[in-house]
Amino acid sequence: MQPDRSWRFFTDQVMGGQSTGGVAFLSEAVLSFARMTGHVSTANRGGFIQMRLDLPTPLPEAATGLRLIVRGNTQRYFVHLRTGATLLPWQYYQAGFDVTEAWSEVRLPLARFAPAGGLAGPVRSERSLTSVAVAAYGRDHFAQIDLREVEFI
Repeated sequence: MQPDRSWRFFTDQVMGGQSTGGVAFLSEAVLSFARMTGHVSTANRGGFIQMRLDLPTPLPEAATGLRLIVRGNTQRYFVHLRTGATLLPWQYYQAGFDVTEAWSEVRLPLARFAPAGGLAGPVRSERSLTSVAVAAYGRDHFAQIDLREVEFI
């Protein structure tokens, strides 16, 4: 699926942090994509910006991973998955990936997603996934990432 305006932007300001940024929906030739930019700041116990999509339907039971088409400013980014069991805002399953300045495909097996925020056990496709997010996280830096496609495989 291609990113559309149903992606929402969040920063750590919801919990008192000082990160700033935004998401824009752009076109280049025949390609449409979402661009997230911002300054990630760890000041005041902060440290993230993210664009998140709520998932309206359960994943196919055979899903074993996530496929992204991305480019960016040669930094490390993260995908955060939330399920029906991630009740607190700081709970998610996380997998990191690196981007280059050219469009490239990233495949993230579900087995690579680590639980965070007190969760136990791996994320599985049979769990009810409620959202997927692309995040710049954990250190002071400027973020710019373009997301052209995201799909569960």
